[in-house]
Amino acid sequence: MAATQPNIILITTDQQRYDTAGAAAPPFMRTPHFDQLAREGITFPRAYTSCPICVPSRVSIMTGQNVYSHGMTHNGATSDVLGRDHTLPARLRTCGYQTAAIGKMHFTPQRTRHGFDEMLLPDDYYRQMQRDGHSVQPMRHGLGQNEIYPSMSTVPEAQTLTSWIAEQSALYVLTRRDPAVPFFLWSSFSKPHPPLDPPEPYYSMYRDCDIPEPVIGNWRNGDDCPAVFRREQTIWDADQLDPQTIRAARSAYYGLITQVNYNIGRIIAALSESGLYRETLIIYASDHGEMIGDHRAQAKTYFYEPSAHVPLVVRLPQSWEDRHHGQQCAALADLSDILPTLLKAAGGDVPAEINGMDLVGVARGQIPPRDYLEGMVAGVGQPQGGVNFIAQWGTFYQAITDGQWKYIWYPEGGCEQLFNIETDPAEATNLVEKHPDHRDRLRDELIRRRGDLQQRPVLDINEHDLRNIYRLGCTMEISDHDIRH
Repeated sequence: MAATQPNIILITTDQQRYDTAGAAAPPFMRTPHFDQLAREGITFPRAYTSCPICVPSRVSIMTGQNVYSHGMTHNGATSDVLGRDHTLPARLRTCGYQTAAIGKMHFTPQRTRHGFDEMLLPDDYYRQMQRDGHSVQPMRHGLGQNEIYPSMSTVPEAQTLTSWIAEQSALYVLTRRDPAVPFFLWSSFSKPHPPLDPPEPYYSMYRDCDIPEPVIGNWRNGDDCPAVFRREQTIWDADQLDPQTIRAARSAYYGLITQVNYNIGRIIAALSESGLYRETLIIYASDHGEMIGDHRAQAKTYFYEPSAHVPLVVRLPQSWEDRHHGQQCAALADLSDILPTLLKAAGGDVPAEINGMDLVGVARGQIPPRDYLEGMVAGVGQPQGGVNFIAQWGTFYQAITDGQWKYIWYPEGGCEQLFNIETDPAEATNLVEKHPDHRDRLRDELIRRRGDLQQRPVLDINEHDLRNIYRLGCTMEISDHDIRH
Protein backbone atom coordinates (compact mmCIF):
# COMPACT_ATOMS: atom_id res chain seq x y z
CA MET A 1 0.00 0.00 0.00
CA ALA A 2 1.16 3.56 -0.70
CA ALA A 3 2.50 5.57 2.22
CA THR A 4 0.04 8.40 1.56
CA GLN A 5 -3.73 8.19 1.85
CA PRO A 6 -5.47 7.83 -1.51
CA ASN A 7 -8.21 10.11 -2.70
CA ILE A 8 -11.42 8.09 -2.87
CA ILE A 9 -14.38 8.25 -5.24
CA LEU A 10 -17.43 6.06 -4.81
CA ILE A 11 -19.52 5.96 -7.98
CA THR A 12 -22.98 4.46 -7.67
CA THR A 13 -25.81 3.99 -10.08
CA ASP A 14 -29.42 3.47 -9.05
CA GLN A 15 -31.30 0.33 -10.04
CA GLN A 16 -28.64 -1.17 -12.33
CA ARG A 17 -28.85 -4.96 -12.53
CA TYR A 18 -25.71 -7.05 -12.59
CA ASP A 19 -26.08 -8.27 -16.17
CA THR A 20 -25.70 -4.80 -17.71
CA ALA A 21 -21.98 -4.39 -17.03
CA GLY A 22 -18.82 -6.31 -17.80
CA ALA A 23 -18.78 -9.91 -18.93
CA ALA A 24 -22.39 -10.49 -17.84
CA ALA A 25 -23.75 -7.75 -20.12
CA PRO A 26 -25.14 -8.30 -23.64
CA PRO A 27 -22.31 -8.04 -26.20
CA PHE A 28 -23.77 -4.87 -27.71
CA MET A 29 -23.68 -2.89 -24.43
CA ARG A 30 -21.37 0.14 -24.45
CA THR A 31 -19.88 0.72 -20.99
CA PRO A 32 -16.30 1.82 -21.75
CA HIS A 33 -15.53 3.38 -18.38
CA PHE A 34 -16.88 0.49 -16.35
CA ASP A 35 -14.74 -1.74 -18.54
CA GLN A 36 -11.76 0.53 -17.91
CA LEU A 37 -12.20 0.32 -14.13
CA ALA A 38 -12.63 -3.46 -14.38
CA ARG A 39 -9.40 -3.80 -16.38
CA GLU A 40 -7.55 -1.75 -13.77
CA GLY A 41 -9.31 -3.16 -10.71
CA ILE A 42 -10.93 -6.13 -9.02
CA THR A 43 -14.38 -7.21 -10.14
CA PHE A 44 -16.69 -8.98 -7.70
CA PRO A 45 -19.16 -10.92 -9.89
CA ARG A 46 -21.03 -12.24 -6.81
CA ALA A 47 -21.96 -8.89 -5.28
CA TYR A 48 -25.38 -8.37 -3.69
CA THR A 49 -27.37 -5.96 -1.64
CA SER A 50 -28.88 -7.54 1.46
CA CYS A 51 -32.06 -5.48 1.04
CA PRO A 52 -32.72 -4.55 -2.61
CA ILE A 53 -34.50 -1.26 -1.99
CA CYS A 54 -33.02 2.25 -2.30
CA VAL A 55 -32.82 3.46 1.30
CA PRO A 56 -31.78 0.20 3.01
CA SER A 57 -29.03 -0.30 0.44
CA ARG A 58 -27.70 3.21 1.00
CA VAL A 59 -27.83 2.71 4.75
CA SER A 60 -25.68 -0.41 4.29
CA ILE A 61 -23.14 1.68 2.37
CA MET A 62 -23.19 4.36 5.05
CA THR A 63 -22.95 2.02 8.05
CA GLY A 64 -20.98 -1.02 6.88
CA GLN A 65 -23.81 -3.19 8.18
CA ASN A 66 -26.26 -5.50 6.45
CA VAL A 67 -30.00 -5.08 6.76
CA TYR A 68 -30.27 -7.41 9.75
CA SER A 69 -27.88 -5.16 11.68
CA HIS A 70 -28.91 -1.64 10.70
CA GLY A 71 -32.63 -2.43 10.79
CA MET A 72 -33.79 -0.28 7.86
CA THR A 73 -35.86 -2.95 6.14
CA HIS A 74 -37.82 -0.75 3.72
CA ASN A 75 -37.73 2.83 2.46
CA GLY A 76 -38.01 5.19 5.41
CA ALA A 77 -36.37 8.09 7.23
CA THR A 78 -32.60 7.63 7.32
CA SER A 79 -32.52 9.82 10.44
CA ASP A 80 -34.17 6.91 12.27
CA VAL A 81 -31.02 4.80 11.92
CA LEU A 82 -28.24 7.21 10.91
CA GLY A 83 -26.63 10.01 12.86
CA ARG A 84 -23.59 12.01 11.86
CA ASP A 85 -20.82 10.35 13.86
CA HIS A 86 -20.58 6.70 12.77
CA THR A 87 -21.24 6.90 9.05
CA LEU A 88 -18.86 6.31 6.15
CA PRO A 89 -18.06 10.01 5.60
CA ALA A 90 -17.77 10.68 9.35
CA ARG A 91 -15.31 7.82 9.81
CA LEU A 92 -13.26 9.04 6.84
CA ARG A 93 -13.27 12.57 8.29
CA THR A 94 -11.61 11.19 11.42
CA CYS A 95 -8.88 9.93 9.08
CA GLY A 96 -8.36 13.45 7.76
CA TYR A 97 -10.58 13.36 4.68
CA GLN A 98 -12.68 16.14 3.22
CA THR A 99 -16.01 14.57 2.26
CA ALA A 100 -18.65 15.46 -0.31
CA ALA A 101 -21.80 13.87 -1.72
CA ILE A 102 -23.09 14.80 -5.16
CA GLY A 103 -26.28 13.31 -6.60
CA LYS A 104 -29.02 11.11 -5.20
CA MET A 105 -28.54 10.36 -1.51
CA HIS A 106 -32.16 9.50 -0.60
CA PHE A 107 -31.64 10.81 2.93
CA THR A 108 -34.66 11.86 4.98
CA PRO A 109 -34.83 14.70 5.82
CA GLN A 110 -33.10 15.26 2.51
CA ARG A 111 -30.67 17.93 3.80
CA THR A 112 -29.47 15.74 6.64
CA ARG A 113 -25.77 15.40 5.91
CA HIS A 114 -25.05 12.32 8.02
CA GLY A 115 -21.38 13.28 8.33
CA PHE A 116 -20.69 14.80 4.90
CA ASP A 117 -18.96 18.18 4.79
CA GLU A 118 -21.12 19.20 1.85
CA MET A 119 -23.84 17.83 -0.40
CA LEU A 120 -25.29 18.75 -3.78
CA LEU A 121 -28.61 17.03 -4.40
CA PRO A 122 -30.99 16.52 -7.33
CA ASP A 123 -33.16 19.18 -5.67
CA ASP A 124 -30.36 21.68 -6.38
CA TYR A 125 -30.39 20.65 -10.03
CA TYR A 126 -34.15 21.06 -10.41
CA ARG A 127 -34.06 24.45 -8.73
CA GLN A 128 -31.25 25.53 -11.04
CA MET A 129 -33.22 24.40 -14.08
CA GLN A 130 -36.19 26.47 -12.90
CA ARG A 131 -34.03 29.52 -12.15
CA ASP A 132 -32.41 29.32 -15.57
CA GLY A 133 -35.87 29.62 -17.11
CA HIS A 134 -35.76 26.73 -19.55
CA SER A 135 -38.95 26.59 -21.58
CA VAL A 136 -39.21 22.85 -20.97
CA GLN A 137 -38.30 21.33 -17.61
CA PRO A 138 -36.97 17.81 -16.93
CA MET A 139 -39.42 14.94 -16.60
CA ARG A 140 -42.37 16.76 -18.11
CA HIS A 141 -43.49 13.57 -19.83
CA GLY A 142 -46.00 12.45 -17.19
CA LEU A 143 -44.24 9.26 -16.13
CA GLY A 144 -43.63 8.58 -12.45
CA GLN A 145 -40.56 7.30 -10.64
CA ASN A 146 -41.73 3.68 -10.51
CA GLU A 147 -42.98 3.08 -14.04
CA ILE A 148 -41.05 1.24 -16.70
CA TYR A 149 -42.91 2.58 -19.71
CA PRO A 150 -40.21 4.12 -21.92
CA SER A 151 -40.06 7.75 -22.95
CA MET A 152 -37.53 10.27 -24.20
CA SER A 153 -35.99 12.93 -22.03
CA THR A 154 -37.74 16.30 -22.24
CA VAL A 155 -34.36 18.08 -22.09
CA PRO A 156 -31.21 17.54 -24.16
CA GLU A 157 -28.35 15.44 -22.85
CA ALA A 158 -26.32 18.39 -21.55
CA GLN A 159 -29.25 19.49 -19.37
CA THR A 160 -30.07 16.11 -17.82
CA LEU A 161 -29.55 15.29 -14.16
CA THR A 162 -26.99 12.66 -15.19
CA SER A 163 -24.90 15.29 -16.95
CA TRP A 164 -25.25 17.70 -14.01
CA ILE A 165 -24.04 15.11 -11.48
CA ALA A 166 -21.00 14.36 -13.64
CA GLU A 167 -20.30 18.07 -14.14
CA GLN A 168 -20.54 18.90 -10.44
CA SER A 169 -18.35 15.92 -9.56
CA ALA A 170 -15.71 17.04 -12.07
CA LEU A 171 -15.83 20.60 -10.74
CA TYR A 172 -15.36 19.30 -7.21
CA VAL A 173 -12.20 17.47 -8.27
CA LEU A 174 -10.90 20.42 -10.28
CA THR A 175 -11.84 23.48 -8.23
CA ARG A 176 -13.72 22.96 -4.97
CA ARG A 177 -11.72 20.49 -2.89
CA ASP A 178 -9.03 21.37 -0.40
CA PRO A 179 -5.77 20.27 -2.08
CA ALA A 180 -4.02 19.98 1.31
CA VAL A 181 -6.03 16.94 2.43
CA PRO A 182 -7.31 13.76 0.77
CA PHE A 183 -10.93 13.78 -0.34
CA PHE A 184 -13.81 11.32 -0.39
CA LEU A 185 -16.44 12.00 -3.05
CA TRP A 186 -19.63 9.98 -3.46
CA SER A 187 -20.92 10.57 -7.00
CA SER A 188 -24.39 9.06 -6.89
CA PHE A 189 -26.22 8.85 -10.20
CA SER A 190 -30.01 8.51 -10.09
CA LYS A 191 -30.23 6.47 -13.29
CA PRO A 192 -31.10 3.98 -14.70
CA HIS A 193 -33.89 4.20 -12.09
CA PRO A 194 -37.22 4.94 -13.80
CA PRO A 195 -38.57 6.90 -15.46
CA LEU A 196 -36.77 5.31 -18.38
CA ASP A 197 -36.28 8.54 -20.28
CA PRO A 198 -32.84 8.77 -21.91
CA PRO A 199 -32.06 11.66 -24.25
CA GLU A 200 -30.72 11.14 -27.72
CA PRO A 201 -28.47 9.54 -28.82
CA TYR A 202 -29.06 7.07 -25.99
CA TYR A 203 -32.79 6.76 -26.55
CA SER A 204 -32.33 5.06 -29.93
CA MET A 205 -28.86 3.58 -29.34
CA TYR A 206 -30.12 0.04 -28.64
CA ARG A 207 -33.45 0.14 -30.41
CA ASP A 208 -32.35 -2.21 -33.18
CA CYS A 209 -30.22 -4.50 -31.01
CA ASP A 210 -30.99 -8.07 -30.04
CA ILE A 211 -32.61 -7.15 -26.72
CA PRO A 212 -32.80 -10.18 -24.37
CA GLU A 213 -36.29 -11.49 -23.80
CA PRO A 214 -37.63 -11.51 -20.23
CA VAL A 215 -37.32 -14.78 -18.34
CA ILE A 216 -40.55 -16.22 -16.98
CA GLY A 217 -39.86 -18.88 -14.38
CA ASN A 218 -41.86 -22.09 -14.54
CA TRP A 219 -42.94 -21.27 -10.97
CA ARG A 220 -44.44 -17.88 -11.88
CA ASN A 221 -47.98 -19.06 -12.56
CA GLY A 222 -47.97 -22.14 -10.36
CA ASP A 223 -48.81 -22.83 -6.76
CA ASP A 224 -45.21 -22.21 -5.76
CA CYS A 225 -45.36 -18.55 -6.84
CA PRO A 226 -45.08 -16.55 -3.60
CA ALA A 227 -48.37 -14.87 -2.76
CA VAL A 228 -46.73 -11.58 -1.79
CA PHE A 229 -44.77 -11.48 -5.06
CA ARG A 230 -47.82 -12.22 -7.18
CA ARG A 231 -49.86 -9.63 -5.27
CA GLU A 232 -47.30 -6.84 -5.51
CA GLN A 233 -46.91 -7.27 -9.26
CA THR A 234 -50.69 -7.18 -9.59
CA ILE A 235 -50.81 -3.94 -7.62
CA TRP A 236 -48.23 -2.38 -9.93
CA ASP A 237 -49.85 -3.77 -13.10
CA ALA A 238 -46.47 -5.27 -13.99
CA ASP A 239 -48.18 -8.43 -15.16
CA GLN A 240 -50.11 -6.43 -17.78
CA LEU A 241 -47.15 -5.16 -19.80
CA ASP A 242 -46.97 -6.44 -23.37
CA PRO A 243 -43.74 -7.78 -24.94
CA GLN A 244 -43.28 -4.73 -27.19
CA THR A 245 -43.39 -2.37 -24.21
CA ILE A 246 -40.94 -4.51 -22.26
CA ARG A 247 -38.56 -4.59 -25.21
CA ALA A 248 -38.72 -0.80 -25.63
CA ALA A 249 -38.27 -0.36 -21.88
CA ARG A 250 -35.16 -2.52 -21.89
CA SER A 251 -33.73 -0.58 -24.81
CA ALA A 252 -34.25 2.70 -22.94
CA TYR A 253 -32.85 1.16 -19.75
CA TYR A 254 -29.66 0.14 -21.53
CA GLY A 255 -29.45 3.63 -23.01
CA LEU A 256 -29.58 5.24 -19.57
CA ILE A 257 -26.77 2.97 -18.35
CA THR A 258 -24.59 3.96 -21.27
CA GLN A 259 -25.37 7.64 -20.72
CA VAL A 260 -24.22 7.35 -17.11
CA ASN A 261 -21.15 5.42 -18.19
CA TYR A 262 -20.11 7.98 -20.78
CA ASN A 263 -20.56 10.75 -18.20
CA ILE A 264 -18.34 8.93 -15.74
CA GLY A 265 -15.63 9.62 -18.29
CA ARG A 266 -15.86 13.31 -17.36
CA ILE A 267 -15.01 12.49 -13.74
CA ILE A 268 -12.08 10.33 -14.84
CA ALA A 269 -10.93 13.15 -17.14
CA ALA A 270 -11.03 15.62 -14.24
CA LEU A 271 -8.92 13.25 -12.15
CA SER A 272 -6.44 12.90 -15.00
CA GLU A 273 -6.29 16.65 -15.57
CA SER A 274 -5.54 17.14 -11.87
CA GLY A 275 -2.86 14.47 -11.93
CA LEU A 276 -4.85 12.38 -9.44
CA TYR A 277 -6.17 9.47 -11.45
CA ARG A 278 -3.29 7.06 -10.91
CA GLU A 279 -3.44 7.35 -7.13
CA THR A 280 -7.21 7.54 -6.62
CA LEU A 281 -9.17 4.59 -5.26
CA ILE A 282 -12.44 4.19 -7.14
CA ILE A 283 -15.36 1.90 -6.32
CA TYR A 284 -18.22 1.39 -8.77
CA ALA A 285 -21.45 -0.21 -7.53
CA SER A 286 -25.23 -0.03 -7.77
CA ASP A 287 -27.69 0.07 -4.88
CA HIS A 288 -29.88 -2.70 -6.37
CA GLY A 289 -31.17 -4.01 -9.68
CA GLU A 290 -34.38 -3.97 -11.71
CA MET A 291 -36.68 -6.84 -12.73
CA ILE A 292 -37.82 -5.05 -15.92
CA GLY A 293 -40.10 -7.83 -17.12
CA ASP A 294 -38.41 -10.90 -15.68
CA HIS A 295 -40.99 -13.18 -14.05
CA ARG A 296 -43.60 -10.62 -15.14
CA ALA A 297 -42.27 -8.15 -12.60
CA GLN A 298 -40.85 -4.68 -12.43
CA ALA A 299 -38.76 -2.67 -9.95
CA LYS A 300 -36.76 -4.43 -7.22
CA THR A 301 -37.50 -5.54 -3.60
CA TYR A 302 -37.08 -9.31 -4.10
CA PHE A 303 -33.94 -11.39 -3.72
CA TYR A 304 -34.00 -12.62 -7.29
CA GLU A 305 -30.86 -12.07 -9.36
CA PRO A 306 -32.11 -9.13 -11.46
CA SER A 307 -33.12 -7.30 -8.28
CA ALA A 308 -30.47 -8.11 -5.64
CA HIS A 309 -27.34 -8.94 -7.70
CA VAL A 310 -25.34 -5.80 -8.54
CA PRO A 311 -22.15 -4.81 -10.38
CA LEU A 312 -19.17 -4.05 -8.14
CA VAL A 313 -15.59 -3.09 -9.02
CA VAL A 314 -12.79 -1.90 -6.72
CA ARG A 315 -10.04 -0.05 -8.60
CA LEU A 316 -6.95 0.47 -6.43
CA PRO A 317 -4.29 3.19 -6.81
CA GLN A 318 -1.68 2.14 -9.31
CA SER A 319 1.22 2.50 -6.88
CA TRP A 320 -0.22 -0.11 -4.52
CA GLU A 321 1.40 -3.49 -4.45
CA ASP A 322 -0.66 -6.59 -5.17
CA ARG A 323 -3.39 -4.58 -6.92
CA HIS A 324 -4.92 -7.64 -8.62
CA HIS A 325 -5.70 -5.38 -11.58
CA GLY A 326 -7.95 -6.95 -14.16
CA GLN A 327 -8.84 -9.79 -11.80
CA GLN A 328 -12.13 -11.29 -10.63
CA CYS A 329 -12.74 -12.32 -7.04
CA ALA A 330 -15.38 -15.02 -6.64
CA ALA A 331 -16.08 -14.21 -2.98
CA LEU A 332 -19.59 -13.19 -1.99
CA ALA A 333 -19.70 -9.42 -1.60
CA ASP A 334 -22.28 -7.11 -0.06
CA LEU A 335 -22.77 -3.34 -0.17
CA SER A 336 -21.90 -3.29 3.53
CA ASP A 337 -18.35 -4.15 2.44
CA ILE A 338 -17.81 -0.71 0.93
CA LEU A 339 -17.30 1.07 4.26
CA PRO A 340 -14.66 -1.26 5.74
CA THR A 341 -12.88 -1.42 2.37
CA LEU A 342 -12.57 2.36 2.17
CA LEU A 343 -11.87 2.85 5.86
CA LYS A 344 -9.05 0.32 5.76
CA ALA A 345 -7.61 1.97 2.63
CA ALA A 346 -7.70 5.35 4.40
CA GLY A 347 -5.65 3.97 7.28
CA GLY A 348 -8.50 3.68 9.75
CA ASP A 349 -9.49 0.83 12.03
CA VAL A 350 -12.66 -1.11 11.26
CA PRO A 351 -14.93 -1.15 14.35
CA ALA A 352 -16.19 -4.49 15.66
CA GLU A 353 -19.87 -3.62 15.10
CA ILE A 354 -19.34 -3.44 11.35
CA ASN A 355 -20.19 -6.75 9.68
CA GLY A 356 -19.02 -5.76 6.23
CA MET A 357 -15.63 -7.02 5.04
CA ASP A 358 -12.55 -5.36 3.58
CA LEU A 359 -12.83 -6.49 -0.03
CA VAL A 360 -9.18 -5.78 -0.75
CA GLY A 361 -8.18 -8.08 2.10
CA VAL A 362 -10.55 -10.74 0.81
CA ALA A 363 -9.19 -10.48 -2.73
CA ARG A 364 -5.62 -10.77 -1.43
CA GLY A 365 -6.44 -13.84 0.63
CA GLN A 366 -5.75 -12.04 3.90
CA ILE A 367 -9.38 -12.37 5.06
CA PRO A 368 -11.42 -15.54 4.59
CA PRO A 369 -14.49 -14.96 2.40
CA ARG A 370 -17.95 -15.27 3.87
CA ASP A 371 -19.65 -18.65 3.50
CA TYR A 372 -23.15 -17.24 3.20
CA LEU A 373 -24.85 -13.97 2.38
CA GLU A 374 -28.32 -13.14 3.67
CA GLY A 375 -31.10 -10.90 2.44
CA MET A 376 -34.52 -9.76 3.57
CA VAL A 377 -37.22 -7.13 3.13
CA ALA A 378 -39.90 -6.22 5.63
CA GLY A 379 -42.79 -3.77 5.48
CA VAL A 380 -42.72 -0.29 6.94
CA GLY A 381 -45.85 -0.96 8.99
CA GLN A 382 -47.77 2.06 7.75
CA PRO A 383 -51.58 1.75 7.54
CA GLN A 384 -52.06 3.77 4.34
CA GLY A 385 -53.38 2.40 1.06
CA GLY A 386 -51.43 2.14 -2.17
CA VAL A 387 -48.07 0.44 -2.14
CA ASN A 388 -47.98 0.63 1.65
CA PHE A 389 -51.04 -1.60 1.79
CA ILE A 390 -48.90 -4.71 1.55
CA ALA A 391 -46.16 -3.17 3.70
CA GLN A 392 -48.39 -3.66 6.75
CA TRP A 393 -47.91 -7.38 6.38
CA GLY A 394 -44.50 -7.60 8.01
CA THR A 395 -41.63 -9.58 6.53
CA PHE A 396 -41.87 -10.18 2.78
CA TYR A 397 -39.14 -12.82 2.75
CA GLN A 398 -35.82 -13.96 4.15
CA ALA A 399 -33.11 -15.37 1.89
CA ILE A 400 -29.65 -16.88 1.99
CA THR A 401 -27.11 -17.89 -0.64
CA ASP A 402 -23.73 -19.59 -0.68
CA GLY A 403 -22.97 -18.24 -4.15
CA GLN A 404 -24.20 -21.35 -5.94
CA TRP A 405 -27.47 -22.17 -4.25
CA LYS A 406 -30.07 -19.66 -3.14
CA TYR A 407 -32.91 -20.32 -0.71
CA ILE A 408 -35.83 -17.91 -0.24
CA TRP A 409 -38.44 -18.24 2.52
CA TYR A 410 -41.75 -16.37 2.24
CA PRO A 411 -43.58 -16.31 5.61
CA GLU A 412 -46.95 -15.72 3.97
CA GLY A 413 -48.11 -19.19 3.04
CA GLY A 414 -44.76 -20.74 3.99
CA CYS A 415 -43.55 -20.65 0.39
CA GLU A 416 -40.02 -21.93 -0.25
CA GLN A 417 -37.85 -21.48 -3.33
CA LEU A 418 -34.46 -22.98 -4.16
CA PHE A 419 -32.37 -22.06 -7.18
CA ASN A 420 -29.02 -23.19 -8.50
CA ILE A 421 -27.84 -19.77 -9.63
CA GLU A 422 -24.67 -21.17 -11.22
CA THR A 423 -26.49 -23.41 -13.68
CA ASP A 424 -29.75 -21.42 -13.73
CA PRO A 425 -28.90 -17.73 -13.19
CA ALA A 426 -32.30 -16.81 -14.61
CA GLU A 427 -33.92 -18.67 -11.69
CA ALA A 428 -36.35 -20.28 -14.08
CA THR A 429 -36.73 -23.53 -12.11
CA ASN A 430 -37.60 -23.87 -8.45
CA LEU A 431 -35.66 -26.91 -7.18
CA VAL A 432 -37.01 -26.94 -3.65
CA GLU A 433 -38.54 -30.42 -4.03
CA LYS A 434 -35.78 -31.91 -6.18
CA HIS A 435 -32.88 -30.97 -3.91
CA PRO A 436 -34.04 -31.33 -0.30
CA ASP A 437 -30.42 -31.62 0.84
CA HIS A 438 -29.53 -28.10 -0.28
CA ARG A 439 -32.93 -26.80 0.81
CA ASP A 440 -32.48 -28.16 4.32
CA ARG A 441 -28.87 -27.03 4.56
CA LEU A 442 -29.66 -23.44 3.65
CA ARG A 443 -32.88 -23.37 5.62
CA ASP A 444 -31.10 -24.66 8.72
CA GLU A 445 -28.34 -22.10 8.30
CA LEU A 446 -30.90 -19.31 8.00
CA ILE A 447 -32.68 -20.56 11.14
CA ARG A 448 -29.37 -20.81 12.98
CA ARG A 449 -28.63 -17.20 12.14
CA ARG A 450 -32.10 -15.69 12.44
CA GLY A 451 -34.26 -18.01 14.53
CA ASP A 452 -37.41 -19.93 13.65
CA LEU A 453 -39.15 -19.17 10.37
CA GLN A 454 -42.75 -18.38 11.22
CA GLN A 455 -45.40 -19.17 8.63
CA ARG A 456 -48.34 -16.81 8.05
CA PRO A 457 -51.68 -17.42 6.33
CA VAL A 458 -52.19 -16.16 2.80
CA LEU A 459 -53.97 -12.81 2.67
CA ASP A 460 -57.30 -13.33 0.89
CA ILE A 461 -58.01 -10.45 -1.48
CA ASN A 462 -58.95 -10.53 -5.14
CA GLU A 463 -57.19 -8.88 -8.06
CA HIS A 464 -59.92 -6.30 -8.66
CA ASP A 465 -59.72 -5.06 -5.09
CA LEU A 466 -55.93 -4.94 -5.23
CA ARG A 467 -55.87 -2.70 -8.28
CA ASN A 468 -58.49 -0.42 -6.74
CA ILE A 469 -56.52 -0.18 -3.48
CA TYR A 470 -53.48 0.88 -5.45
CA ARG A 471 -55.36 3.51 -7.43
CA LEU A 472 -57.03 4.95 -4.33
CA GLY A 473 -53.74 5.15 -2.46
CA CYS A 474 -51.56 6.61 -5.24
CA THR A 475 -51.73 9.38 -7.79
CA MET A 476 -50.10 9.75 -11.17
CA GLU A 477 -49.97 13.54 -10.98
CA ILE A 478 -46.41 14.85 -10.79
CA SER A 479 -45.77 18.02 -8.83
CA ASP A 480 -42.54 20.02 -8.68
CA HIS A 481 -41.96 18.51 -5.24
CA ASP A 482 -42.40 14.98 -6.60
CA ILE A 483 -39.95 15.63 -9.40
CA ARG A 484 -37.31 17.02 -7.08
CA HIS A 485 -37.67 14.25 -4.53
